[in-house]
Amino acid sequence: MDPFVLTIVAFALFGACFGSFLNVCVSRWPAGLSVVRPASRCPKCEREIRWHENVPVVGWMRLGGKCAGCALPISIEYPIVEVTVAMLWAGAAYLGGYGLDALRLATFATIMLGITLTDARHYVIPDGFTVFGFFFVLITSVIAFFNGTPEQWFATPIDAMYGACAGAGFIAIIGWLGEVALKKEAMGFGDATLMAVVGAAVGPTRAIITVFVAAALGASTFLIIVYPISWLRAQRAGREFEPPLVPFGVFLAPAAVVMLLGGHALLDWGGTLLGVPLH
Repeated sequence: MDPFVLTIVAFALFGACFGSFLNVCVSRWPAGLSVVRPASRCPKCEREIRWHENVPVVGWMRLGGKCAGCALPISIEYPIVEVTVAMLWAGAAYLGGYGLDALRLATFATIMLGITLTDARHYVIPDGFTVFGFFFVLITSVIAFFNGTPEQWFATPIDAMYGACAGAGFIAIIGWLGEVALKKEAMGFGDATLMAVVGAAVGPTRAIITVFVAAALGASTFLIIVYPISWLRAQRAGREFEPPLVPFGVFLAPAAVVMLLGGHALLDWGGTLLGVPLH
């Protein structure tokens, strides 16, 4: 088999395993639980899941999507997350090849997916994602720098530090302005820590643009999808309509991946349009 294809397959398999672990993180970290102990178990009957039942995707399929103990359904979200992370890792290998860049891209995208899921479900961004992500990005940027690895997507160590400060500071200022205008909390602390990670990954300029990309993505999603669906549900239920709360991290995280991969091209295009360099 071609070594490049073999690398992609290997990354996909590792990704599926990390997707299984991501499911644990997403379900336990928001509740303040350990992701190490106790072992994985059915959330309904508390039966411990055996190792062969815990094989990514395959285990769920062999069980027919039901717990072997209580026979109640196991959410299809688990294998979907595993397949999604496997695809992210395969895509990272395809784009980054055999080097450190592929591992950095795959890990960063996985962290962003975990943040998206927890913020969407629980309106919280666990420190487990942001603290690990921050140090992972910084340490690997230093390794890449001393290895002489050209920075294809990620910021250099110096830009990473500037970016972390710029990202966290910018979102904190927006949150403060929103709180003054709305008389209530507009941004959570988790959004600031998330932007510290994003800034460390992409540098200061792309970090700030990430916020605007996320705002545009969030506004369009809210107006086109979330608002109409929520309004229709309220009408059918015969209750007063209240606009739903939409966590910003759900849009910051995917916007960060977009800016990581396409931010340089966007800055080049914007610089050409404005006639000034934006890098």
